[in-house]
Amino acid sequence: MLHKLELSTSRRDEILDITPQVSNLVRQSGVKSGLAVVYCPHTTAGIAINENADPDVKRDILMILDEVYPWEHPKYRHAEGNTASHLKAITCGSSQTVIIENGRLLLGRWQGIYFCEFDGPRSRTFQVKIVEG
Repeated sequence: MLHKLELSTSRRDEILDITPQVSNLVRQSGVKSGLAVVYCPHTTAGIAINENADPDVKRDILMILDEVYPWEHPKYRHAEGNTASHLKAITCGSSQTVIIENGRLLLGRWQGIYFCEFDGPRSRTFQVKIVEG
């Protein structure tokens, strides 16, 4: 089962918790054992799994990514001027796979699934593929 979801981002760099949407799709699918693949089809955004209990984690991640990949750099050549967002997205990755067991995502106690925006604000999509097995 493939699902396409939409979301809107409000800032240039933003991390959004999409765990509830993915969990809801798993529940609705009726799959008891399998995989959920969450995929981002954008070159300036990504999907990550990390702590979702303390909001400072998201702030810290974005802060360090900005330090490692500053928005402006004298050696950037990409004409659109958003090289930093591409670098952040490739570091983050475009997908995550989560095990489904007993009809639920098998995430750690503090883990959540994030949509990571690096070139917002924008309207974005992501896909979730649920595979039984």
